[in-house]
Amino acid sequence: MTEFKTDIEIAQQAQLNHINSIAQKLNIPSDELELYGKYKAKLPLRLLDQEKIEDSNLILVTAMTPTPAGEGKTTTSIGLTEGLNKIGKSTTVVLREPSLGPVFGIKGGAAGGGYSQVVPMEDINLHFTGDFSAIEKANNLLSALIDNNIQSKTRSLGLDPRTIVWKRVMDMNDRSLRDIVIGLGGTANGIPRQDGFNITPASEVMAILCMSENFEDLKKRLGNIFIGFTFAKDPIYARDLNAQDAMAILLKDAIQPNLVQTLEGNPAIIHGGPFANIAQGTNTIIATKMGMSLSKYVVTEAGFGADLGAEKFLNIKCVSAGLSPKALVLVATIRALRHHGGAKKEQYNTPSLEKVSSGINNLEKHIENCKKFGLNPVVAINAFPSDSQKEVDFVIEFCEKLGVRAVVAKGWELGGDGMTDLAHAIVDEVEGDNKFQPLYDWNLTVREKIEIISQQIYGANGVEYSKKALTDLKKIQQLGLEHLPVCMAKTQKSFSDNPALLSRPEGFDVNVREFEFAAGAGFVIPILGVMMRMPGLPAVPASEGMQIDNNGKISGLS
Repeated sequence: MTEFKTDIEIAQQAQLNHINSIAQKLNIPSDELELYGKYKAKLPLRLLDQEKIEDSNLILVTAMTPTPAGEGKTTTSIGLTEGLNKIGKSTTVVLREPSLGPVFGIKGGAAGGGYSQVVPMEDINLHFTGDFSAIEKANNLLSALIDNNIQSKTRSLGLDPRTIVWKRVMDMNDRSLRDIVIGLGGTANGIPRQDGFNITPASEVMAILCMSENFEDLKKRLGNIFIGFTFAKDPIYARDLNAQDAMAILLKDAIQPNLVQTLEGNPAIIHGGPFANIAQGTNTIIATKMGMSLSKYVVTEAGFGADLGAEKFLNIKCVSAGLSPKALVLVATIRALRHHGGAKKEQYNTPSLEKVSSGINNLEKHIENCKKFGLNPVVAINAFPSDSQKEVDFVIEFCEKLGVRAVVAKGWELGGDGMTDLAHAIVDEVEGDNKFQPLYDWNLTVREKIEIISQQIYGANGVEYSKKALTDLKKIQQLGLEHLPVCMAKTQKSFSDNPALLSRPEGFDVNVREFEFAAGAGFVIPILGVMMRMPGLPAVPASEGMQIDNNGKISGLS
């Protein structure tokens, strides 16, 4: 049996280029960089160039409904970037930053895999350039200001503690912090009230950073954060506490995108990291536009399946930022098709044409959905050693009947050399007649927008609303937020809001349990089912398999 190196072994054996040489590929003078050691740098916002952005080609990488381990969107995005550069297309990959919660929880490293990685891998997966820490501090500064105002006898805004929706954050999976009581221990320690922690990628500050166009926009959005109501039922925002400038000060470096490199020495920009099942699931608008300012081709990704990450990328981010993707990659794996065809976890690596043919309906629905946005996807079959040729041929032929090319992607095994076929297919789509169009008009009512997504993207019959959801909807209308796009929060395991319904479920209704809203980030969040903004650790956390030696060399981070 072939022995494969681990991701971290491959990354540690790579010969990295000084970040100055990566910047030179993008025609960035070295004195424009803010260096974080030899292999990382911040990019100043003055490098943004609207004329070049309009002339660049944006490519979105998304996926079919994933198994718990994911189907390799990041690996495919990085590999495609290597492949495009190999065929002579100046290309930069733009990705999200990994969260420490999943890194030490279930996923391990999240910087690509095999020979399609961004490096320095350990730095990217750990504290990187401190962006997540800055987001956490800005979020928690607002929390401290809120409780300080409640305590104040002279400057109180009359905030009703029972209505406060703002929570503290930390970037770690810790279920014990979901619901807590603060302010205990006497009057000197504040006013006791119920509170809780979210994980940092679920923070509205993260969402705001990712939606901001510039520093002024960042401050405005921070000021628009909704906190709660006064006892007189008046809304209170962060600007009422004069919090926006202080929060922005903490984010002055975090707003700048991070430049690193791929294993093959191509440029990579990594910035922001919101989750896709409860937030918008894509890197910052600034990072995407920075890549487009510097390269003719930009490859980016959106989290989880296309029903979540891609839908939000296309309906929220692209509309807000005025972006028009030229091509879309839909990542599929044979193991995920087996999963949707009824295979148990222990059967994922067992060839079964029967299960693949049964699970192909999931991929079919995602293809149909992509076309609704005016984008004819290219299916990238992310190759695994357990794939049988019969299974692969079946998928290629199935896609061909739908008018879609399916290409085997071997970026994990071969890097750019295994991705040139996919690169050529993407260039054909970029030069074709794709014309991006959003699925809905933001000016529709919130209910109309939810129904369009639920029926057209998920395949639901209709939408049911709980009493709490209807009450929340009235609050959204009263606050004048009806015009905002909707950022659906639902399970990533199914098109429906029931994680047990695999493949392409039919005859179901979507159930909106309640609403949240991110007035600063600029979207309304319907909660479908039970969604956790603070994940817990699995029975055997990934952290248990990690080690560090006396020389600081890390192993097990993959």
